[in-house]
Amino acid sequence: MRVIAILLSVSILCSGCDLIGFNNESSYDAKAASAAGETITVYSARHYEADSALFAAFTKMTGIPVNEVKGTAEELVGKMKQDGPNSSADLFFAVDGGVLSYAKREQVLQPLRTAAIDSQVPKKWRDPDEYWIGVTTRARVLVYAKDRVKREELSTYEALTDPKWKGRLLVRSSASLYNQSLLASFISLNGSKQAAQWARGIAGNLARQPEGGDREQALAIVDGIGDVAIMNTYYLGQLSISADPDEAKAPDKLGVVFPNQATTGTHVNISGIGLARYAPRKDNAVKLVEFMTSKEGQTLLVSRSFEYPVNEEAKLPELIASWGTFKSQLVAFSELGDRQREANELFQASGWQ
Repeated sequence: MRVIAILLSVSILCSGCDLIGFNNESSYDAKAASAAGETITVYSARHYEADSALFAAFTKMTGIPVNEVKGTAEELVGKMKQDGPNSSADLFFAVDGGVLSYAKREQVLQPLRTAAIDSQVPKKWRDPDEYWIGVTTRARVLVYAKDRVKREELSTYEALTDPKWKGRLLVRSSASLYNQSLLASFISLNGSKQAAQWARGIAGNLARQPEGGDREQALAIVDGIGDVAIMNTYYLGQLSISADPDEAKAPDKLGVVFPNQATTGTHVNISGIGLARYAPRKDNAVKLVEFMTSKEGQTLLVSRSFEYPVNEEAKLPELIASWGTFKSQLVAFSELGDRQREANELFQASGWQ
């Protein structure tokens, strides 16, 4: 039975993100299922609690256990190649379109397409050859201190190189995949020369040497270390539900600008999933992907991760919805991977640590 049919009898309480209609203890024997070889193995380069909650919801609905194997994308792809037909991987789950294209080039994936996926995931979020499918998206935006910066002062990524921002910018290391993909998109859109100038300009305007992740950049603005940060949207959402009261209040002091709305658009990247080339439990893996991209699955996932859903019918968290819609960059995700090496070289030459 397809997971979509199962969904018709299930509803989700989004405020708590718990499934209604199931007791806390399932009558399904997970150990027996595992022994029977039904357990799906997901090789995941993501490290979000929201994913585990989503997989647990799928298991409650279907009785099919999900096992997560964590690692870097390079480690996981390497293991899949090494194990070949003996690989236990059913699915490969990772952030960044470039990484997904890399997995495709390394021939560790196989095409995945069903009528349910076609109806749930717009074509723009799918690999042209169907080797991977977008699950969520994230925008790399400008976050600013409301008490020190006027919203109209911010417009484009390029404008951040202006001398007025000297000593006021915050961003994570150039080793970050998020920044590498951002610069790769600029190479694609504007050429290497302009991309190199941008990287040098940002490096020269930093308030401090890069440290920490995007979350730390937001908190550094609140602490007065800098005034503007380049970061992914979902970190603000995650801060808003932090158990630390001070962190939970931080988003109230910060504003969000989607840059380049009058030009090339805001940089958007994806998290996506692909079917492993030698998936031993292909049918179950397909059911999981269909659930992950369904309206219910997407609503559950983004209510905890604060990413954007690919399924347009999914409900957005209130904070994300409050930011409104925006124009996105038109850069093929394969370009991000193809230009990553050049982006790293430009970063090294720019002084952006």
